[in-house]
Amino acid sequence: MENPEVAGQQLAEFIHRYPRLMILTGAGVSTDSGIPDYRDHEGAWKRRQPVQHQAFMASVDVRRRYWGRSLIGWPVIRNARPNPAHHSISDLELLNHSTLVVTQNVDRLHQQAGTRAVNDLHGRADRVVCMGCGYRCDRDEVHDRCADMNPGFLRFTAETAPDGDADLEVDFSEFRLANCPRCDGILKPDVVFFGDFVPRERVTTALDTLRVSDGLLVIGSSLMVYSGFRFCRYAKEWGKPIAALTRGRTRADEMVQLKLDAGIGETLRASLDRL
Repeated sequence: MENPEVAGQQLAEFIHRYPRLMILTGAGVSTDSGIPDYRDHEGAWKRRQPVQHQAFMASVDVRRRYWGRSLIGWPVIRNARPNPAHHSISDLELLNHSTLVVTQNVDRLHQQAGTRAVNDLHGRADRVVCMGCGYRCDRDEVHDRCADMNPGFLRFTAETAPDGDADLEVDFSEFRLANCPRCDGILKPDVVFFGDFVPRERVTTALDTLRVSDGLLVIGSSLMVYSGFRFCRYAKEWGKPIAALTRGRTRADEMVQLKLDAGIGETLRASLDRL
């Protein structure tokens, strides 16, 4: 792990050379806000893989388990607050060094920190959508309905996951689901589950921005998921320099011009002090 002051100097030099950057962020940006990440520093899973889209849609048992565990997991995301990394990324926008923040996170902490140009690549955990009629509502409404219908599940505790899930293993067969109040359809968090596709317009917007940016800055992502890694592939194809500030290995280590394995918040602050 590198010294944040040294890493900050290197990042500041990169930004001076390529002043208008598209920023891609991952779970490592939000860990200091108390939201756990999916992978370790080698890019391997730290817990069981998250729920798959096809399984969620096909199985009532999977939906019961997800919403039951969400009683524990969702409040962690809802109550999280931006940490210094989020505020530093907002400062980069104020200094006109950020053309767009494309985030793989669903916690909306970039917006809470004041960043205005944000592309929520994987959606928003604070919103729920009906897969039948398109009805939308705040996540808290569904959370409260599930809590009222299943008070016995409120006694459980477990480790939480970054998508509002939790590592709880109990019998969920009696869990009562809160279905769509309009059509009784399946309610799902308005996020891209694993196995689903990122909406085309989000990808197109990010690629259009990358094309006119001076380079790509990856922060807090292992890039093991293709939805984020694709931007490194396009950056390389288009001759855009790439810098990565993240703990441990990334999928794009062979593509980047600058790789910084250092504390994210401290390095960003040290970099901003030199800009």
